[in-house]
Amino acid sequence: PPLPAAIELAAYRIALEALTNVARHAQARRCQIHLGLAGAGELRALCLEVIDDGVGLCADARPGVGLASIRERAEELGGTWAIERAPRGGTRMVAWLPLPG
Repeated sequence: PPLPAAIELAAYRIALEALTNVARHAQARRCQIHLGLAGAGELRALCLEVIDDGVGLCADARPGVGLASIRERAEELGGTWAIERAPRGGTRMVAWLPLPG
């Protein structure tokens, strides 16, 4: 469906920041971006997922400017985000941006 400009811009900037992090830190050979709609009615959200096959998160890693930017963009729109080790190695970042009903 057509997306509000604020959602489009936030999704673009979050994806760009996530890809920048992959390029700078992951030492990945592959990276995938998935966009989809989740939920229904008033509970619909755009789901943005970035998964790489790189070295994964360090146990003592602290969020830097890039991850703070992702968090802020998602939360500005009432959304959420998460970052974790991917099931098969690497890193998985996902953001949910709520869509107007």
